[in-house]
Amino acid sequence: AGVLLTSLFTSFFLSAAPAQAQIIHAGQACVVKEDNISERVYTIREGDTLVLQCLVTGHPRPQVRWTKTAGSASDKFQETSVLNETLRIEKIQRLQGGRYYCKAENGVGVPAIKSIRVDVQYLDEPVLTIHQTISDVRGSFYQEKTVFLRCTVNSNPPARFIWKRGAETLSHSQDNGVDIYEPLYTQGETKVLKLKNLRPQDYASYTCQVSVRNVCSIPDKSITFQLTNTTAPPALKLSVNETLVVNPGDNITMQCSLTGGDPQPEVVWSHSPGPMPPNSLVQGGNLTIWRIRVEDSGYYNCTAINNVGNPAKKMVNLLVRSMKNATFQITPDVIKESETIQLGQDLKLSCHVDAVPQEKVLYSWYKNGKPARFSDRLLITRNDPELPPVTCSLEIIDLRFSDYGTYMCVATFQGAPIPDLSVEVNISSETVPPTISVPKGQSTITVREGSRAELQCEVRGKPKPPIIWSRVDKETSMPSGTMTVETYDGKLRLESVSREMSGTYKCQTARYNGFNIRPREAMVQLNVQFPPVVEPAFQDVRQGMGRSVTLHCTMLKGSPMKVATSVWRFNGSLLAQPLAEQQDYSELKVDSVSRETSGSYECSISNDVGVSTCLFQVSAKAYSPEFYYDTPNPTLSQKQSKNYSYVLQWTQKEPDAVDPILKYRLEVRQLAQRNTIQTFIPVQKMEKGLLLEHVLPNLKVPQSYEVRLTPITSFGAGDMATRIIRYMEPINYPNPTDNTCRFEDEKICGFMQDKMDNFDWTRQNALTQNPKRTVNTGPPTDISGTPEGYYMFIEASRPRVTGDKARLISPLYNITAKYYCVSFYYHMYGKHIGSLNLLVRVRNKRAIDTQVWSLSGNRGNMWQQAHVPINPPGPFQIIFEGVRGTSYEGDIAIDDVTLKKGDCPRKPIGPNKAVALPGSSVPALHSPCLCGPLTFFLYVLLR
Repeated sequence: AGVLLTSLFTSFFLSAAPAQAQIIHAGQACVVKEDNISERVYTIREGDTLVLQCLVTGHPRPQVRWTKTAGSASDKFQETSVLNETLRIEKIQRLQGGRYYCKAENGVGVPAIKSIRVDVQYLDEPVLTIHQTISDVRGSFYQEKTVFLRCTVNSNPPARFIWKRGAETLSHSQDNGVDIYEPLYTQGETKVLKLKNLRPQDYASYTCQVSVRNVCSIPDKSITFQLTNTTAPPALKLSVNETLVVNPGDNITMQCSLTGGDPQPEVVWSHSPGPMPPNSLVQGGNLTIWRIRVEDSGYYNCTAINNVGNPAKKMVNLLVRSMKNATFQITPDVIKESETIQLGQDLKLSCHVDAVPQEKVLYSWYKNGKPARFSDRLLITRNDPELPPVTCSLEIIDLRFSDYGTYMCVATFQGAPIPDLSVEVNISSETVPPTISVPKGQSTITVREGSRAELQCEVRGKPKPPIIWSRVDKETSMPSGTMTVETYDGKLRLESVSREMSGTYKCQTARYNGFNIRPREAMVQLNVQFPPVVEPAFQDVRQGMGRSVTLHCTMLKGSPMKVATSVWRFNGSLLAQPLAEQQDYSELKVDSVSRETSGSYECSISNDVGVSTCLFQVSAKAYSPEFYYDTPNPTLSQKQSKNYSYVLQWTQKEPDAVDPILKYRLEVRQLAQRNTIQTFIPVQKMEKGLLLEHVLPNLKVPQSYEVRLTPITSFGAGDMATRIIRYMEPINYPNPTDNTCRFEDEKICGFMQDKMDNFDWTRQNALTQNPKRTVNTGPPTDISGTPEGYYMFIEASRPRVTGDKARLISPLYNITAKYYCVSFYYHMYGKHIGSLNLLVRVRNKRAIDTQVWSLSGNRGNMWQQAHVPINPPGPFQIIFEGVRGTSYEGDIAIDDVTLKKGDCPRKPIGPNKAVALPGSSVPALHSPCLCGPLTFFLYVLLR
């Protein structure tokens, strides 16, 4: 370990700053454009990778959350969000387009929210269908006068349509028999080719080509249809009736045959609801189902499609015979509003089964085992409007003692192998309506969470009907997920009850398998006891040495809601603590914080059901420092020395919470190495919000370092803060400064490759360049002459051709001055050198590119500097455009790009001011081109 030669500076101002945010993009964007000054649109191809980064400032460091709205129709955040500065979506889909919000907040002021609209571009395969006017339908399909070819596609942006007959492009002007138009009220984008007064030459091959004009490099797509004099829509016939009733276990085959269609239609079977059954097989137009089941019932659709006319459809309603759930009802005399069976009054016995098909069920009535004899007093009725559909009723007029007996209803599917269902009901003086009650002591049931509960209602009467359980809160479902539960013994059994099951439950008699009268009901209260919920679950308590602190553990909820016992422990050892009666909290006072009393305090609160714990960590050690990430230009470097310095700034979190901070321990370690350099930084004065500054010198370009910073008080070492220091070129975004971009890191100062050019600029140095690269062109090193130094260059070798362009685009700069000076070094060596152009792109309602500087031809094996003054009228970007020359010895490079406010230096051209590289020869210099309205003067300074 060694000692860093450092100095400490303190800034006496409060450094807390509200969050600010700025969205930048990466990934595979096609283009990021400004619809207007405030609207940013990120255009990307479907299936590519979306990468958005939220650059934040503010102190303490803001937390970032990404959210999304579904589109312009909704301004609400989605429930899901991404808590990260970088949002990355692999293989983005069209539904993921919309407005993305970056929300940054740090508790100071209001949160910063920025947004960008993501526009996902796509082009689906087009669909071509053939139609005719309805009024023309007669005879065969294409003997009519008018035919419509409809081409539909889904795309973003809207597609352009091109119609072709063979290789000939069709238009209104060249053929009077052709009309091309866009119909109204269609889904997707549609263009119709109308062939008027069909002629022999109209029988041909037609192609619909769709294009989004190569946006995001999406290629055109097309579809072709051969129109002939035999072209016809599909037609079908079925081998079975539209309603087919079968028995369970049968094997059935439904044949769907084509009776017309050219080209050959495709036949498809489908089932609703749900998918095709697993015991089915489709072969051509034949659908076979083996050992058919009740659940295989439903609608089976046969559809034939050949994109001519409308699809042909046939549907079979397949019914599998079944019977279940036989029930009965006893209805006393309705006219006299009676709820009991009385002699001399009317009585109705009803019988119902759930069957398929329902209307085919036959009901038979028996009395005491013999078929019932019907008379004027004994009537059979079906479809009683007061009862469920297809219910059979036996009505007894003027009930007599001789009518008492056992009645049985039998439901039958005549001629089908379906077992009969029957139900019996006894009518006598003992047949009485039900009553319901809760057993004594069972009206309130108290159980512990996780155990089993049984709620009971007793039913008396003959016959005893089922009991229907529900919750009194009608919006709350039963634990099973249904709204009601049926039991036959009156008991509702609940397994593993939870606190959410607490509440009032209602039991009531069913109106079936018993009397069809007003239900009888009762209530049962369920109380589920559960352990206490306490706060805080954990609390970090800091206090100065010798000061007192009170620890408070509160019971928020529980059942019962009362503290039965509370136990305090310190570092696992039991403390004596009296219990205050009838409290919902417990507290402990530490009289004096010291090294001996610092540690873990645990409060265990019980309510006789369970125990929950509050945990307190009491200490006099200092909180961690909070690094300041918004230091302007923290990297200070001299490229020629291969070293850089870093300005480290921080504030102290809650310095008054503990004893005064005496010093900081600073540890610096180069990443991928073990050696750590340690030093101590004394502190004279400390207060909340005070910004401290420390310069780390002699760091190696472009290495990264881990920095650990620990505050030290009289108690000892406090909490440590760690961050990574990375060498970074300055990114002049969004306000230009006097920084120089030397392209030493991969972010290349926020510059971007243009997606619309022919090839890209390449970042390299002497260590990474291709050893087989072309000789007699390009620089051997960057402007510093060191092998580690990076620069940007264009490679003129194959597959490049004459005139190919590579464009490098800067970040968007806001206007903060009237005049700016763009300075940079260029290297243009080789006998086939093309051109190097500098353009300025001004952002207004649309982007306008203006060339402000240009230089062509061989300039020698040396780095030379140019100063270009500009006065843009609005937010702007600078663009370096390299143009490939006539052959491969034409590499061009740039380095050390600076954008400064104000005028350029007014120095004349010096013939010996260039940086000549070893072994070079300097050709005659030619004045560069001063171009464009943004340029008011230009000097080229060679040094």
